[in-house]
Amino acid sequence: IIAGIYSLPNAREIGNVGVKTVVYYCCTTAFAVAIGITSVLIISPGTKEASLRIREDRQAVLAEYRAEFEADTGQIYNDPAAYPEYRAFVAQQEGEGIGQTGFQGGYARIQATQDRTIGDMLKDELLLPILANPFNALAQSPPNSLGIIFFAILVGLACVIIGEPARGVGQFFVSFSEVMMKITLWIMELAPYSIGCIIASLVATLGYDALQSLAWYCAAVIIGIGAHICILLVLVATFGKMNPFTFLKGIRNPWIIAFTTTSSAATLPVTILTTQENLKVSPKVSRFTLPVGATINMDGTALYEGVAVIFLIQLFGGLDDVPIVMTVGKTLVIFVTAVFASIGAAAVPSAGLVTMAIVASAVGLPLYYIFLIYAVDHLLDMFRTSTNVMGDMAGAVIVNRLESGKL
Repeated sequence: IIAGIYSLPNAREIGNVGVKTVVYYCCTTAFAVAIGITSVLIISPGTKEASLRIREDRQAVLAEYRAEFEADTGQIYNDPAAYPEYRAFVAQQEGEGIGQTGFQGGYARIQATQDRTIGDMLKDELLLPILANPFNALAQSPPNSLGIIFFAILVGLACVIIGEPARGVGQFFVSFSEVMMKITLWIMELAPYSIGCIIASLVATLGYDALQSLAWYCAAVIIGIGAHICILLVLVATFGKMNPFTFLKGIRNPWIIAFTTTSSAATLPVTILTTQENLKVSPKVSRFTLPVGATINMDGTALYEGVAVIFLIQLFGGLDDVPIVMTVGKTLVIFVTAVFASIGAAAVPSAGLVTMAIVASAVGLPLYYIFLIYAVDHLLDMFRTSTNVMGDMAGAVIVNRLESGKL
C-alpha cells in the first residue's frame, strides 16, 4: 500500500488529471464492492442445497474436535473462559497453529455485540481499529487489518507530500514490495500443482457437493462482474462521450491479454499503447492514469473479495469456530476493508487471494476456510483481472475527455 501511494507523482505536477483519476478510481472501486455484495446477498450461494451438505459435513468434523478438546482439557468448549482455547485448538487441528491468545480479543468483541447499536458497532469495528497503535495492530493475532491499512496510507501520503527528504523511506518500501512480489511469484509457480491437489482433496473429502457449491459462488462473482462492466460502459458513454461498442472494440487486445495472463502489470505496456492508438487518449493522461490504475484500481479484485468473504460466512457462519452473523455493521466492515485492501493488491496473478485474507481477518473469519475457494481462484482471476484493466482504460478515456480543453 505504501509503495502504491508513493508511486503517485506529486499532486502539483499532475493537477486536475491526478485528482480526477484518483476520484474516479475510488468511486468505481466502491461501486464494484457494492455490486459484489449485492450479488452474493441476492444469489446466496452459501445457502444452496449443496452448500448445506458441506456445512453438515463440517459440523460433524467440529463435533469430533469438541469431543477431543473436552476429553483432553476437561473444559466445556463453549464456556467463555475456555472458548478462546477451543478456537486455538481447532485452528491447530486445521494446520493454522495459532496460539490461544489470538482469539481472546475477538471473542470478547463477539460477546459484546449482543446489545450494541449500529453506532456502537461502527465505533468498535471501524473507528477504534483504525486509530489503534500500528505496531500493536501488526502484533495482534489475527492482526488488526484496518489499523495496518490506515497507517500504511498515512505513511504513503506523508512520503508523497514531503518529497525528496522522504525519498529513502519511500524507496525502501518500493524495493521491499518488489522483493516480496518476487518471493510470491516463486511460490505461485507451484500454484498449478497445488490447485490440482486441492481439487482432488475437495472431491475426495467433500464430494460433488463442493463443486456445485463453488459453481454458485462463481456465478455470483461473474454476474457481479458483468453488472459492473455495464456500469463502466455507461460511464464511458456518459462522461467519456464514446460509443460503448467503439470502446469495447478498441480495448480488445489488452482485455484478452489480461484475461489470459491474469496480470494487469504484464498487460500494462499493451494497455498504454492501445489506449493511445485505438482510443485516442493523450499520452499525458494515459501515462499517468494507467500505471496508477494498475497499482490502485482493482475493481474486479475488490468485487471478488466481498463476494468470497460473504459466501464463506453464509456457508460456515454460526459454526463453533465461525461465530459470525451477517449484520449491517459486518457488511459495512467488509465493504470498507475490501475497498482499501484492493488498493494494496499487487498487479500479479492471484494477488486478490492474498489481500482477501485482510478482509477475512477484519470480520473474524478463520483463514483456513479460504482454501475452499482456491480451487476456482485462477478461473475467477481471469475475469477480475480483465475487469481491472477495462476499468483502467475506461478511466483514461473519461479523464481525457474531462481534460480535453486543457491538454
